[in-house]
Amino acid sequence: MLDIGSPAPDVALEDTDGRAVRLSDYRGRHAVLIYFMRSTSCPVCNRHVQDLVRRRGEFANDGVEVLVAVPEDRGEAAAWKARRGVPFPVLVGRGDTPHELIGLGRKVFGSLQQSGSILVDSAGVVRHAHSATLPTAGYDRKGIAAAIKEHVSIA
Repeated sequence: MLDIGSPAPDVALEDTDGRAVRLSDYRGRHAVLIYFMRSTSCPVCNRHVQDLVRRRGEFANDGVEVLVAVPEDRGEAAAWKARRGVPFPVLVGRGDTPHELIGLGRKVFGSLQQSGSILVDSAGVVRHAHSATLPTAGYDRKGIAAAIKEHVSIA
């Protein structure tokens, strides 16, 4: 997982429309919050995404772009995004999964994909990094809010 205060790696991902997405695309313009789902079929992760959707106005007011990363391929991710009405870009990997690119592995004999979140400020510095093996602990709402308040908010 990434270290808080370190420069964010410029990982190359892809959205569900096949467009390339890099963290550097947001540098100088917006902070970026990426929520890494364990899978699109995880009910706990889906509840976390619902909370992100409910709070999208808060994030926009603070200059934070929200992205959701999934380990599935582009077709599965696009179908999930459409079914759930997710307004955020949904990212998949180009070769490796987004999770692997930032150090979220598969635990418990490779059977559980870790979930978590990272917040990168507009200068490209990691301000929040959280990971968990159990999906109930994968979304650190309070930690994200504190990092936005301390390092990112433009208000």
